[in-house]
Amino acid sequence: MEEENQTFVSEFIFLGLSQDLQTQILLFIIFLITYLLTVLENLLIIILIFMNSRLYTPMSFFLRNLSFADLCFSTSVVPRVLVHFLVNRKTISFWGCMTQIIVFLLVGTECALLVMKSYDQYVAVCKPLHCSTIMTYLQLAITSWASGALLSLMHTTFTFQLPYRGQNIINHYFCEPPALLKLASANTYSTEVAIFAMGVVIVLAPVSLILVSHHIITAVIQMQSGEGKLKAFSTCSSHLIVVVFFSGIFTYMWPNSKTTKEWDKLISMFYTVVTPMLNPIIYSLRNKDLKGALRKLTGRKCFSQRQ
Repeated sequence: MEEENQTFVSEFIFLGLSQDLQTQILLFIIFLITYLLTVLENLLIIILIFMNSRLYTPMSFFLRNLSFADLCFSTSVVPRVLVHFLVNRKTISFWGCMTQIIVFLLVGTECALLVMKSYDQYVAVCKPLHCSTIMTYLQLAITSWASGALLSLMHTTFTFQLPYRGQNIINHYFCEPPALLKLASANTYSTEVAIFAMGVVIVLAPVSLILVSHHIITAVIQMQSGEGKLKAFSTCSSHLIVVVFFSGIFTYMWPNSKTTKEWDKLISMFYTVVTPMLNPIIYSLRNKDLKGALRKLTGRKCFSQRQ
């Protein structure tokens, strides 16, 4: 009877990363610099590819989609966190929380893009002569975004089909399903299991595909020249690094996880703030065409300024 008299939550209050003013100022500076770098790096990649017709390649197409996904992923969380560092009451409406989760969980799209990239790497290493004929990158990208959106909606539906009454204080800095489920006024175990199962598909699928794709490793071993081996491993290593970043999410997404709140927040900071900033660096530094286009762009600006 007491539970029935409780009203449904209309807004949530975040405890944030710290209650100390000096720590919040320091975190604001770190988050702001990191977010500006994230936006600059990803927008630069998108603009460079759009402006240079020589970059209309499968790899550049993948990078453009990945950069856009990183922008969506980071922008869904960081700007609001920056505002919350400057105010005492850190709130978000119920529908705002739902929207944030929907956009945030488009990480499924990013992981689907990583699957697409793993297939590209298999073809690049094992069947290089077929790259231009086998790939249907537009269809793969559409499938990636559609699957990411579908999984995001399913994930959000599982989270918000539970009742939220009375308790509305989230011990986190943004609306993340594991933290939000702890406020539900019902048994959440089955929901946590379902969400975790979807998470396994979203994040661990790329890892499994890479490990199972033994054809790449076989092709690398069979190469006679050391230069060929180095090039093949260079092609695969950047992809593996990014996938490892995302797989860290599951260290605390187990149902009834016993990890501490501070550890949860630390992991979330890594894949919501740091990873979107590192992705462009990891991929772009290994793309000769993109580096060449950047040099040409900076060279032209320097030349025009001298004139």
